[in-house]
Amino acid sequence: MIRLALALFLLVVPVAAHATDAGWALLRDGGHVVLLRHAMVTGTSDPANFDIDNCGTQVNLSARGKQQASRIGALFAARAAPVERVLSSRYCRCLDTARIAFEAEPKLFAPLDLLKGDDAQNAAQIAGILKEIRAYSGSDNLVMVTHLENIIALTGVSPREGEAVVVEPQGDGLRVLGRVTF
Repeated sequence: MIRLALALFLLVVPVAAHATDAGWALLRDGGHVVLLRHAMVTGTSDPANFDIDNCGTQVNLSARGKQQASRIGALFAARAAPVERVLSSRYCRCLDTARIAFEAEPKLFAPLDLLKGDDAQNAAQIAGILKEIRAYSGSDNLVMVTHLENIIALTGVSPREGEAVVVEPQGDGLRVLGRVTF
């Protein structure tokens, strides 16, 4: 049983490394949109007294998450075309990921906030994100720091904390071009 698990692990690792290499190749070329899931956090869900304007009432980046965000920024600086713009959810874990990684104040973009409303509200958020992605035509990269639920709704993929998903518009939705894990 252990041998089987080890064999499966060894088969998956090269695929993940290849996916990351392909993602970096895209980002080196520039002109892409990146959906970045916030870095590692201290808990699993926001407390009952959640307040969007008070970081003390939210799940926040862990010490490892802050290190991960710093690593994300260093790798983007070393391996990717410049980042033209950073948009972020208003949640502190996303803002802190963006601030640490890209050493600049991100533009707040409420559609990137955690999807947790009714179906109509969620659809409006997704439409807002898609509109922003479709409108992007820069030669550098656009980074959008958001949450797992949003990325799943937009792409169908489930990124790890701190993982980047490179996308482009396709039909009514998005096509995943590559992924980068940190």
